[in-house]
Amino acid sequence: MSDFNETVDAVMNMDPASREMLLEIVLKRQSEMRRKEIAKDGIKAKADYGAGKLKAYTAEEAINRLNTLRQK
Repeated sequence: MSDFNETVDAVMNMDPASREMLLEIVLKRQSEMRRKEIAKDGIKAKADYGAGKLKAYTAEEAINRLNTLRQK
């Protein structure tokens, strides 16, 4: 945890423009990483569907299933 606190302190000691730039870079990289995770999940889901590991649902079935999961 000390490394984290030291990092935060170092960032807070930066000039405002540098902090803004760092924040923008971190947010863009985080978005890119998330996009890659979503793409990877999509590829796996497509492969699982092709292998018959996933069941196709009608829209109504999917909504009912989601509602059931939400109630738990």
